[in-house]
Amino acid sequence: MEDFGSAALRRLLDAHGDAVTATHAQHGDATAVVERARLPDALHFLRDDPECAFQMLTDLCAVDHLEQDGNPRFEVVYHLYSLEKNHRLRVKVGVPEDDCTVPSAIPVWPGANWLEREVWDLYGIRFDGHPDLRRLLLYEEFEGHPLRKDYAKERRQPLVGPEN
Repeated sequence: MEDFGSAALRRLLDAHGDAVTATHAQHGDATAVVERARLPDALHFLRDDPECAFQMLTDLCAVDHLEQDGNPRFEVVYHLYSLEKNHRLRVKVGVPEDDCTVPSAIPVWPGANWLEREVWDLYGIRFDGHPDLRRLLLYEEFEGHPLRKDYAKERRQPLVGPEN
């Protein structure tokens, strides 16, 4: 583990160090990589601990690491902000291609709803416990997930017309 970089990252390591697989802090951006199974505990702690107080999930996105061997293909990235403490933290969780699921963050931050739907729509990562995981940007008949690096851009999609 590298330089912790932030008090919130130190608090997370003290409370859930066994769930954190890596950390780094570069250019003022503190990051914790958390085991997928322990993600709900870590997110609840970061929101509820008074020294962390991350009341706001500012963004949730995904990354496709198709060409990198030895790592999970995908990462889901949570960008957290504390209004009270005026600090930020990035939490990452690896997601293997053969089990492309992550626990939903909606029980912690209800605003994760549409962000998780967007990641599902564009990357095909499922969020366990999401109350309404369906496409957000693309139509229901769309086949595949277009932000995956192996998605064929020339692929033809089914034509849909107005319902009668």
